[in-house]
Amino acid sequence: MASLTRANIEAFLEMMSAERGAAANTLVSYQRDLDHLHEFLAGRKTSPVEATSDDLRAYLSHLAGRGFAASSQARRLSAMRQFYKFLYAEGLRGDDPSAILDSPTKARALPKTMSEADVTRLLDLAAAEADDPSAGQLSRLRMLALLELLYATGMRVSELVSLPARVLQQEGRFLIIRGKGNKERLVPLSRSAINALGRYGEARNAAGKVDTDSPWLFPSSGKEGYLPRQVFARDLKGLAARAGLPAATISPHVMRHAFASHLLQNGADLRVVQELLGHSDISTTQIYTHVLEERLRQLVQTHHPLAKLAKNRE
Repeated sequence: MASLTRANIEAFLEMMSAERGAAANTLVSYQRDLDHLHEFLAGRKTSPVEATSDDLRAYLSHLAGRGFAASSQARRLSAMRQFYKFLYAEGLRGDDPSAILDSPTKARALPKTMSEADVTRLLDLAAAEADDPSAGQLSRLRMLALLELLYATGMRVSELVSLPARVLQQEGRFLIIRGKGNKERLVPLSRSAINALGRYGEARNAAGKVDTDSPWLFPSSGKEGYLPRQVFARDLKGLAARAGLPAATISPHVMRHAFASHLLQNGADLRVVQELLGHSDISTTQIYTHVLEERLRQLVQTHHPLAKLAKNRE
């Protein structure tokens, strides 16, 4: 039976090479994966030619139990599906036991974020540079306003750079943001964001006709009429580098994630964060549940009587 299985695997690899033009590395990968499957099934007193869907499901569970990543499991499942399609097409099996298997679920990547200390460091440098009265102060005040607004509201960068100039005329601590699908949401502004916005507005009005005539808060001579998000992202990386932060890991989107993560770390409700971010579905916001889980773990360790008792015994 072992020799028959080996012969079937060899025939499959020959077909993949001759008819599908599979690369040498692909063939090596298929052979390794199918040999591993063959060894596992031998331990269950069966073979790939006779294996049932339950046998194959047990193999995938075996891979998961050994710590194989979902992507590695999915690759091996792909090899199995190709192999069983071949066996079925050749009449070596009357069914395809891999057809009803579910693909392993890949874990959703956690969003990159920044620590509160890193955000403070970035904002402090932006504020210090904005206080410099030398030439180019308007652009530095603009950067400070952009950062303060971004961190205070968690806006998407496209929403931020396209804010209308009329926000300078409004009073109060709230900002209306028009997001995806032209949906509007109300977000609060921090005092530092209000102050930075006011300073920038004064400098903008004093800059002359080009800026004051623009309908955009952050005008530009570009096609859209407002600051391109790529320019803001580039300038942000430059500021991060001057602040001694790894510029490659800093972006407007990372600061949006920092806004959400820091709110949750400090006790905000997930539904509130969903509203502030402008997510239409709570499932999108749930990428931040790792933050909630860590906060709950710390709360239990700090406040649960048994946790306190264990700490006192140490």
